[in-house]
Amino acid sequence: MLGKKKELEIPVYLFMGFLEAGKTTFIQETLEEDYFNDGERTLLFACEEGMEEYDEELLKRTNTTVVYVEEQEDFNTEFLTSKLLQYYPDRVIIEYNGMWTIDHLVEAMEGTPLMIFQTIVSANAETFDLYMNNMRSLAVEMFKMAELVIINRCTKATPRATYRRSIKAVNRRVQVVFDSMVPGEDMGEEEDELPFDISGDEIHLEDDDYGVWFIDAMERPELYDGKTMVMKTRIFKAMRMPKGTFVPGRHAMTCCADDIQFIGYLCHTNHAKSSTVKSLKNKMWVTLTAEVKVEYNEEYQDKGPVLYAKRIEAAEPPEEELVYF
Repeated sequence: MLGKKKELEIPVYLFMGFLEAGKTTFIQETLEEDYFNDGERTLLFACEEGMEEYDEELLKRTNTTVVYVEEQEDFNTEFLTSKLLQYYPDRVIIEYNGMWTIDHLVEAMEGTPLMIFQTIVSANAETFDLYMNNMRSLAVEMFKMAELVIINRCTKATPRATYRRSIKAVNRRVQVVFDSMVPGEDMGEEEDELPFDISGDEIHLEDDDYGVWFIDAMERPELYDGKTMVMKTRIFKAMRMPKGTFVPGRHAMTCCADDIQFIGYLCHTNHAKSSTVKSLKNKMWVTLTAEVKVEYNEEYQDKGPVLYAKRIEAAEPPEEELVYF
């Protein structure tokens, strides 16, 4: 037992990312903030030793104790409990090793009063593609948990829109921030980098472009408000859905074969001109022509893109049925 005081939850600020992603630097900057530098006891578990070292004077000034953990198996429930009993912190920071699994973290925290309050992921723009291509499952698990992703060491050539879409594909609510390699540098406006033309009133999507459009419409729905989309999609219908609606979309693989999900926006069919409407069945492929309206919808619990079908025609499946990010 941790005593009466520690029966309450202890907030955990979780910092994740691969080696040289800037976690240590960001943690030290966080400790300097007024809301952290208030005299309360902070216990910092450093599960990775990178190039950057913690400033001993800063740790002393902010009443922070660092405990280093070298091996994943040492980071367990018994270890965490013993350190909480030893230091009785008011809050905990975990600099988690990017090569350790999220499941191990969750298992280690079970049975302790530790409760994750905020999760921040740091990424290095210079190595972003390397890790996404070779350690995608680990990166995706981190992005799924994050409230904030900070991509540092960016230049004006960094494909920010592409990186943002890759992250949003697995966590639609996460905030993505880009930090320039040069302090104080204005990188300018983020380029759209869209593979389709949005200048006209009607937008035709190639089969490979559906995922890009889905994420961009979620991020910037105002760009598509009033536009007409023409695209090949699959039908999803459920008993709980309002009459005259369905979800046209595609199955997307964000990580691996075990992480496939159906992505799409609600569509109304009341005014669609097609005999196909009366025979829409789950999983059938169609070519959908629909107007986009940005409006509140109970399914979203917020404003977002809602489609109003103009025409629906049966179609052959695309050459590649899955969408990749």
